[in-house]
Amino acid sequence: MARYIRNTVILAKVEVTPGTDAAPTGAADAVLISDMSITPLDAKNIDRALTRGYFGGAEQLTGPASVKCAFTVELAGSGTAATAPAWGDLLIGCAMAEALLATPNRVEYTPVSTLLKTLTIYYHLDGVLHKLLGAMGTCSLSAKVGERPVLKFEFIGLDGGVSAVANASPTMTPWKTPPAMTKANVVDITLGATYSLGAIASGVIYPSTGLEIQFGNQVSYTPLLSSERVDITDRAMTGHVDLDLTAAQAVTFMATVKANTTQSLALTIGLAAGNKIILHAPAVQLISPTTVELNGSALCGYDLRLVPSAGGAGNDELRIVTQ
Repeated sequence: MARYIRNTVILAKVEVTPGTDAAPTGAADAVLISDMSITPLDAKNIDRALTRGYFGGAEQLTGPASVKCAFTVELAGSGTAATAPAWGDLLIGCAMAEALLATPNRVEYTPVSTLLKTLTIYYHLDGVLHKLLGAMGTCSLSAKVGERPVLKFEFIGLDGGVSAVANASPTMTPWKTPPAMTKANVVDITLGATYSLGAIASGVIYPSTGLEIQFGNQVSYTPLLSSERVDITDRAMTGHVDLDLTAAQAVTFMATVKANTTQSLALTIGLAAGNKIILHAPAVQLISPTTVELNGSALCGYDLRLVPSAGGAGNDELRIVTQ
């Protein structure tokens, strides 16, 4: 009997003990996904390289192996300002910390470098369950005009086994509809902006086609003879933006690039309470300027480097706020 890709259900839950099955359920931990994929066994096979007096290859031994999966989720709020969004656990598995804050009510996600947390991911593929234990990953964010804002995740996990079981029955009510990336639903790219207590202030707004950010987590699977683990050992956040600048602004920005200047950057997605997302990076360097054609217009494209604030304690390259 045929099995179908569309019959995929993914569950994810933060582990109490890294590598120990957190037993996610369809009722509490289902992930609303698109563009999913899985590598069921990413093995470093061992070639025997035998010589037997004639041409021909030798079989390989299955070596240390992990499991990889990737999927996209929509970037939307929880519907309630102080309630974590459904994708919160996924960010936690990408070396981010979650803070539920009041006055005003909001949830904030910021990078961390210690006490990293892992996930258990159940990847149900039409009757076959793949388990990823101790999973950690990286993420990229895309919020482009005329599209839906999304988070794209890639996870590596320990092989928790594969079994033939019925798909979990997912409850998707925590997942809300994202705002479309249109003029009516955003506060466009703002440079020189400050962030405090759930609000963006000051700065200059520039017309753009949206924002892309890559977390740049270095995720690795480390097998040892008596143990194995998945680690995040570093990150380097990058991104891209295309701005519609005047001639004078284009000249000024070129000087900024040449001077290696950093400046803050913000983007607000959604304006309705419960479905408002604020992105704020306090120290962004614009590099690699290009000219981008859009319907005959010349836009200025820049790659971005999101770095920790100078003189700070680090772990502040990006703040994601839901309200």
